[in-house]
Amino acid sequence: MISDFDDYPIHQTPEPVAQPGTTDFNFYDRYWFNGISDQDGLVFGMTLGLYPNRRVMDASFSVVIDGVQHSFHGSRLAPLARNRTEVGPMRLEVVQPMKKLRAVLEPNETGISGDLTFTARTAPIEEPRSLMRRQERIVMDTSRFAQFGRWQGWIEAGGRRMLVEPKQVAGTRDRSWGIRPVGERDAGIGAFFVPQVFWLWAPVHFEGFCTHYGAFEDEEGRQTQASGYIAPAYETTGEIPEGSGIAVKEMASVSQKTQWEPGKRLARHSEIAMVEKDGTRHLITLEPLHRIYQLGVGYLHPEWGHGMWKGDLKIAGETWRIADVDPADYRLQHIQHVCRARMGDQVGLGTLEQLSFGAHQPSGFTGFLEVSGR
Repeated sequence: MISDFDDYPIHQTPEPVAQPGTTDFNFYDRYWFNGISDQDGLVFGMTLGLYPNRRVMDASFSVVIDGVQHSFHGSRLAPLARNRTEVGPMRLEVVQPMKKLRAVLEPNETGISGDLTFTARTAPIEEPRSLMRRQERIVMDTSRFAQFGRWQGWIEAGGRRMLVEPKQVAGTRDRSWGIRPVGERDAGIGAFFVPQVFWLWAPVHFEGFCTHYGAFEDEEGRQTQASGYIAPAYETTGEIPEGSGIAVKEMASVSQKTQWEPGKRLARHSEIAMVEKDGTRHLITLEPLHRIYQLGVGYLHPEWGHGMWKGDLKIAGETWRIADVDPADYRLQHIQHVCRARMGDQVGLGTLEQLSFGAHQPSGFTGFLEVSGR
């Protein structure tokens, strides 16, 4: 079906823009953001995703204030026009591509609202393409870029309104698209198979630059995909060069050593080693300050998982105390820690994201969620 975007020279297939080049139900196109601060335990995240072959668009916003996580979820029948990025009271505006975006959550029945603008401080960083097979079927084939920035605006949740200032609240965003498991589970062989997963991701803000690390590891701790970058940071968006990879240093190798809370899959300290192509080695230490659970923006959510059909429009809210979370709850294994970061004499603020199911020998992880006594 023809939509407004077909008036632009952006077609990649013989189909109209509203029809992806694949008919795979798991095709998606998603925005993700976080905001981090070392003050008041503030951390937030948001997503907006389109699943055109499922005719679903969904969005979530989640914020931790005073040790309580508040989450908004919304889902709708997806519009054909790709520029209509709004789900009920929540909308996302691309003010200036790759430079500035605005997220608005109008007052609604969940009691969570806000108006936030993300202003980039680096060029976008293109990550390696992710390809994963299960039972000889491709279950993940995605492209993604990350970008660092700062936030300004306000958030209201739990009856409290907080101003968000750029000097205090940094953030990272990513854009990803392709094929990954979304929506209701598929039927057939392997439908309920959960693979071993060990993933750490660590974007860090320093004064004049940002560092970016991400890696999947197998049961024995061998990297199956890994990347690292150092990107210059700019004072104004006008200084940011066009395109990805401009002035960004890609690392020759990266590695991590992480210590875990006794008996838990919960990081308490991490060291990221990044080696440049000329052999220069950088060591980044990360000390968690506070955290947010990605369940609040749909990851591993049994009801508000990404791409689930909810009808024409539905919204809901939920709240929990961070201190009351069961560390053995499988839904709560996707975690982001706000961290104090150090690299040489530089002190910064970053995110350590962890996701772990199954065995990982270097960490002492066994079974599905078990942890050895070491």
